[in-house]
Amino acid sequence: MQDFVHLHVHTEYSLLDGASRIKSLIARAVELGMKSVAITDHGVMYGVIDFYKEAIKNKIKPIIGCEVYTARRSRFDKQANIDSDQGHLILLAKNNTGYKNLMKIVSIGFTEGFYYKPRIDMEVLERYSEGLIALSACLSGDIPAALLMGDYEKAKDLALKFNSIFGQGNFYLELQMNGIEEQNIVNQKLIKISRELGLPLVATNDVHYLYREDAKAHDILLCIQTGKNINDEDRMKFSSEDFYFKSVEEMAALFKNLPEAVENTCRIAEQCNVELEFNKLHLPKFKVPENEEPYEYLRKLCYQGLRNRYGENVSKEYEERLEYELGVIRQMGYVDYFLIVWDFIKYAKDRGIMVGPGRGSAAGSIVAYTLGITNIDPIKYNLLFERFLNPERISMPDIDIDFCFERRQEVIDYVIEKYGKDKVAQIITFGTMAARAAIRDVGRALNIPYNEVDAVAKMIPFQIGMTIDKALELNPELKSRYEGDETVRELIDTARRLEGMPRHASTHAAGVVISREPIVEYVPLQRNEDSITTQFPMGILEELGLLKMDFLGLRTLTVIRDTVELIKKNYGREIDIDKLDMDDKNVFKMISEGKTAGVFQLESAGMTQFMKELQPSSLEDIIAGISLYRPGPMDQIPRYIKNKNNPSEIKYHHPLLKNILKVTYGCMVYQEQVMQIVRELAGYSMGRSDLVRRAMAKKKADIMEQERQNFIYGITDSDGNIIVKGAIRNGVDERTANIIFDEMMDFASYAFNKSHAAAYAVVAYQTAWLKHYYPTEFMAALLNSFLGSSDKISQYVHECRSLNIDVLPPDINESDVKFSVINGKIRFGMAAVKNVGVNAVSGIIDERKTNGLFKSFGDFCERMSSRDVNKRCIESLIKCGAFDSFGVYRSQLMAVYEKMIEGIQVRKKRNLDGQLSIFEFSVQNEKEDALVEEYPEIKEYPQKTLLSMEKEMLGLYISGHPLGEYEEELKSSVNLFSTDLRVNMDENGVEAGFDRDKEIKDGALVTIGGIITERKTKTTKSNNLMAFVALEDLYGSMEVIVFPAILRKYADLLVEDNIVLIKGRVSMKEEEQPKIICEEVSMLRKNNDAKARTPKLYIKISNSENKESIDSLMSTLKFFNGQTPVCLYYEKENAVKVVERDCWVFLNDSLLNELKERFGNDNVKVV
Repeated sequence: MQDFVHLHVHTEYSLLDGASRIKSLIARAVELGMKSVAITDHGVMYGVIDFYKEAIKNKIKPIIGCEVYTARRSRFDKQANIDSDQGHLILLAKNNTGYKNLMKIVSIGFTEGFYYKPRIDMEVLERYSEGLIALSACLSGDIPAALLMGDYEKAKDLALKFNSIFGQGNFYLELQMNGIEEQNIVNQKLIKISRELGLPLVATNDVHYLYREDAKAHDILLCIQTGKNINDEDRMKFSSEDFYFKSVEEMAALFKNLPEAVENTCRIAEQCNVELEFNKLHLPKFKVPENEEPYEYLRKLCYQGLRNRYGENVSKEYEERLEYELGVIRQMGYVDYFLIVWDFIKYAKDRGIMVGPGRGSAAGSIVAYTLGITNIDPIKYNLLFERFLNPERISMPDIDIDFCFERRQEVIDYVIEKYGKDKVAQIITFGTMAARAAIRDVGRALNIPYNEVDAVAKMIPFQIGMTIDKALELNPELKSRYEGDETVRELIDTARRLEGMPRHASTHAAGVVISREPIVEYVPLQRNEDSITTQFPMGILEELGLLKMDFLGLRTLTVIRDTVELIKKNYGREIDIDKLDMDDKNVFKMISEGKTAGVFQLESAGMTQFMKELQPSSLEDIIAGISLYRPGPMDQIPRYIKNKNNPSEIKYHHPLLKNILKVTYGCMVYQEQVMQIVRELAGYSMGRSDLVRRAMAKKKADIMEQERQNFIYGITDSDGNIIVKGAIRNGVDERTANIIFDEMMDFASYAFNKSHAAAYAVVAYQTAWLKHYYPTEFMAALLNSFLGSSDKISQYVHECRSLNIDVLPPDINESDVKFSVINGKIRFGMAAVKNVGVNAVSGIIDERKTNGLFKSFGDFCERMSSRDVNKRCIESLIKCGAFDSFGVYRSQLMAVYEKMIEGIQVRKKRNLDGQLSIFEFSVQNEKEDALVEEYPEIKEYPQKTLLSMEKEMLGLYISGHPLGEYEEELKSSVNLFSTDLRVNMDENGVEAGFDRDKEIKDGALVTIGGIITERKTKTTKSNNLMAFVALEDLYGSMEVIVFPAILRKYADLLVEDNIVLIKGRVSMKEEEQPKIICEEVSMLRKNNDAKARTPKLYIKISNSENKESIDSLMSTLKFFNGQTPVCLYYEKENAVKVVERDCWVFLNDSLLNELKERFGNDNVKVV
């Protein structure tokens, strides 16, 4: 039987075009009895390593290739309407030289030739043609395109050119039989060129999917790629259903008149013999000082660090641990690795860039600790080196480092400069089509109404790792819809075929790779936005022996840095954040009281409550808290708290467990404890104990049963030598050993890495320490870290108020760019004001420094008129209260600012034009020319308007809050705040879902409350009115949808400025912020019971007050109209009178300060 090899194949890594999954592709090749197959994705090599390994595993010869894009002119030509069209060319690697050249060609396409697609040109092909075979590609190939244009001679010239570039026998004219008429025409002409020029032919099928019936799913994939639906006529679409993985027989039948084209596929396959090497290290060499040897230099640095950490008299335990770790590092070949990491961390610290105390398992290494890579004592906290680097399992060490997020790039730039920009790159990552996303994407492409698609998508449980198949098992309603509705069945079946496929490529938030030689020698590259990234993801880079590290930007480190700088500025104190007293009872007391807002890892509602119940008294408790507060181990929390409070009741299955578990009050919490248990009870080596930990986490039944036997009975070799002692030989009875093993098995998959938790507990403690001792500086730094997020700013301003820290509005003479601390109060920065750019703020501050504070509003306008301060900027500064200190109402400033600015500009232009000469100038002229500040006699805006202006300009209320008087009622009446509906971002700016404490689910019944700030109505298709209401609570805003029947019932309550409670259901859509579907509305009332009675404002009226002063007082009270009753105490009559309802007030600092100034501090009280 004739043989055949597919040489033109697109996998899932031809993003949103190839519908062949690599595993399924290889399985199909095995099923069809094929001995070899190629991968030729569009312009990229994303999938070649997965493809290579899967093929080798299944005894299929892998042929590594790519369908590259060719520039019609030079790759550097990028002119619209000329260079936006590209050609195609298939390149296949014959050998390792060809593989390396292919990586270089593909990389250049991205780094030099990218224009719509990654393009290369003839010059690149000539430079890197060695070891490659080329095929003329599909109808988009340069030669077929010329033939379709009727330019036969150009096609021949191109064929000769390609043949010349790749060499005789390495260029083939590609024939396809896919039922497309143009292809048939091109085939005949290609055959003619072949005969005229003596060039070989080859048969391919341009495979995009595995089976003919996958054509529909592939068509849907193209719709997703192009944003079209299947009913759109003007869209990218394949003209036949023949682009599937055909059998040898099918291909032989199609090319029965050209058997040599089929035979040539096998000839090409025989020539292609790429052999990839895995797990061979390509670490860069660290340049040590002259006459030094890398290992001895590392050892010297470690001993210097050991003395710095512990003094001259270091205990034997520490020295032995250090020598052991150094020996393992040397044996495994990672000396340069540690020197490289030490060097760039030293660079960062020398330049004042904050570095975290550690992350991940690296905190378990004393070498890392003595080098300053980590900052937590691994011996003190019983952290294990083997959890980080296991001598019995060859794997790359993994040191991830947290840096100040504002200066992380400086460290990456240093690494690039030191090792060469061609040897450092960031790392690619792929976004895949998860179950819900696949349903929504496919639904759009099939043009199914949104509501129907949304309903199906929401039936898929919102869990990590959820698949459509799992959802069909778990949700009977979904299964019923699938079985009873043809449209839903088509939707789900199509989505299943595409689920899990890569959808897009992006840059990993933190990953950086460093290599000995230029990275392109090992990995193809591409440009993502402004950075060069690998085309292989992180896991594959490690398999290829490349050094991968995570350079993470941790916002909290920036907060710590800024807090320490503010403390130094305000108090002249140098705080060494790495040398705090880690046993400060006051800090643990604050955490135990739940005052954890802004404290790293401890501020979520659930974690705060956990800390209040736990009452932590040591860093070990914080470490355990971080480890336990996760799905799975959360079940252990009640037991942990009970045991902590009742240590005498803790029972251990065996005395040997006590030393291991006493730090966690008898509970298994950490992976390291599992490792210690198998070592202490059964005699495992530390390396082997880590292998057991890994196996337990994966829960492979057969392996675990064998490991149970090993744990209980031990291991002996064929000569009877004991390899592992076993629990029974160690005095543990069989029943107890089984119980202990079962508990380890139950907990192993949930157990947390203590090294990581310990390092993050240190950061948590540091932030708590700063908050306790320097709350104002800490909160200012925290606010600065969230500039641009008005929701977060609002949340932390609220926290400031609960700490009795005044947060003042921007002030033109006091504000800096960011939040600052002045006289124990936090002053808003001007950069936080809407419409006020950084250049304007810098100009204002520079002018202030150069020529002194601004004396008045007019003085400001005069001095800033030639700077980057325009009318819109000034208006924003007026509205937010930045000029309030000049004693002029905002209403007055708003009335005159435009004319004042125009007058200054006219006068300056007149002076510039020379209309006032030096000879004409007189004192009278000077008086006429001077700026006159005149303001109309008008009242200030009502308090509500002032607050509204602040909200508009700053994103939150500063001088008060419309709901300030209702805070207690809101907190007792509602079960959902706007903060609960916000998507959280992790420390790298990646969406991390909603606050896990809240269990917010679509359709959940909730009660919300606040003030209605906006109501928009819309007419439905049935000609009824519905409404969209914006409800502002204490922390932010929520959107409430009110359908017609509910609107008719509650229309009189759903009006602007009403303070209401709304019961309704959560509506969650993946592309949008959650909304509330309104069901009931009621006015929010003040509590009248004695316990929560309304406060009253008392003002003492002395004998000297006359009628005019009382009338003036009433005007002031009306201006601050609100819900708080006002009582006047007449000293002379010794009587109290409650003022009329229209003179009740909204309590805030502005009102109280004004009253105290007029009547005296002791004569104004809130009771």
